[in-house]
Amino acid sequence: GAPTRPRVLIADDQPAILDALRLLLMDEGFDVQHARSPEQVLQLAQAQDFDVVLLDLNYARDTTSGKEGLDLVLKLQALDAALPVVVMTAWGSVEGAVEAMRRGARDYVEKPWDDARLVATLRTQVELARALRVARRLEHENRALRRDAAASVELIAHSAAMQPVLRLMERVGPSDANVLVTGEHGTGKELVARWLHASSRRASRALVAVNMGGLSDGVFE
Repeated sequence: GAPTRPRVLIADDQPAILDALRLLLMDEGFDVQHARSPEQVLQLAQAQDFDVVLLDLNYARDTTSGKEGLDLVLKLQALDAALPVVVMTAWGSVEGAVEAMRRGARDYVEKPWDDARLVATLRTQVELARALRVARRLEHENRALRRDAAASVELIAHSAAMQPVLRLMERVGPSDANVLVTGEHGTGKELVARWLHASSRRASRALVAVNMGGLSDGVFE
């Protein structure tokens, strides 16, 4: 279906700025919620899902240090590390931008803002966050599938001599390393190969077994 409207949480202690941002972003197709204090930001972020947060760095009267906003960035990251935060301040500086990014902010905008740049910044962060969430979900699902596939390969190996082999298999299986399995006939080389395949990132693809002893040099080439 059609993508849902991006949900943005905006935070500033000045009603006029909140109104201007709300009208701008609603006209651009955003679903907008607003807050006037760090406490309200955290309450809303805990109660609802947002695609991006746009917050001012200063809230206390006559304060220009940005400390409240910088602390709020850390708290939002603790709630959801995948939630992009864009910070905004009239007291912009290189040091403030660096500190905001160090604490987890994804971008930094100075007041007065440029409408087109602000909207583009928010849209970019929304798309990046959505792509990241999809990638993480797929990777989680793939890990679960690999675990299930590996569990379906019955490997009975309880002896002390096999424990280092099992630990090595657990390390190598998820990697892209080439593996040579050696051993006497009947010791379970193909079983080990199937276990490694089932635990790899290629578990959803076919495992093709070839009897190399049955091929001449010319055919193999």
